Amino acid sequence: MRNLSLKQLHAVAAIARLGTMTRAAQELNVTPAALTARIKGLEDEIGLLLFDRTHAGLKPTDAGRELLWAIDSIGTVLETCTERLRALRGGQGGRVSLGVVSTAKYFAPRIVGGFARAHPGVEIDLVVGNRGATVEALRDYRVDLALMGRPPRDFPVTAESFGPHPLVVIAAPDHRFAGRHGLTREELAEEPFLVREYGSGTRTVFEEFMTGLLIRRARIGIDSGSNETIKQTVMAGLGIALISGHTVASEVADGRLVLLDVEGLPIRRDWFSVRRADKVLSPAGQAFWDFLVGEGAAWLPDLPDPGR
Repeated sequence: MRNLSLKQLHAVAAIARLGTMTRAAQELNVTPAALTARIKGLEDEIGLLLFDRTHAGLKPTDAGRELLWAIDSIGTVLETCTERLRALRGGQGGRVSLGVVSTAKYFAPRIVGGFARAHPGVEIDLVVGNRGATVEALRDYRVDLALMGRPPRDFPVTAESFGPHPLVVIAAPDHRFAGRHGLTREELAEEPFLVREYGSGTRTVFEEFMTGLLIRRARIGIDSGSNETIKQTVMAGLGIALISGHTVASEVADGRLVLLDVEGLPIRRDWFSVRRADKVLSPAGQAFWDFLVGEGAAWLPDLPDPGR
């Protein structure tokens, strides 16, 4: 049935419903002869009669009923397709691939959840990785947009900030600096620092903040690509760390970590929604972009005051 056409299917459905070639031809705006030829061609192709001629009119044969079942199925599929296309046009359906740097994984699911409640028909693929992996996924069109703290500069992107990204210094609750106010960089430089890997946004901010002190006096305890490793090591009393405040909100609230009150902290950066400059977002992708830029800040964790 490679040559089966929608016109032939419409013809079978009309004849089955109306019972005569003449009435079906009128509805389809063709001549009875043309309609008869259309049905004859279909019957020749499948090798079976589609209608029995009875005193009550044309009635579908078993083969005709099989074809009518297929017609109903096709109609259902086309209706579903029409609805999905309508949803895609309105941003209420489709799929969005979102790249998320690992530092943002602590709140990104909350943003996705807020969007999903407003757009239940949109599927979100959440791809979490370090900054390098997220930038590469964006560069290679493997994600539609990305959530990160520092947009890349080595290829054209469109970026919009959607909320504050504070960087803070954390310590164990029993650290000698806990509860102190107005600590200086020089005092911090006496402590072993636990830092992120080279290339991470947090590592870059740390080096900028400790410029002039890092090489001479700060002792780097470990070099880690994991916020979790750094947090656990700080909780164990093995050092202090400059880290995204949004990665430690839960531990600070629970009393497992404290924020140190340091002059010049917290360092204010921004979270960005980023896409390739030449990337045309689907309606669903544009809806997520608009939600992130317009409402993303409301889903960011709150931080207590340093020095508590």
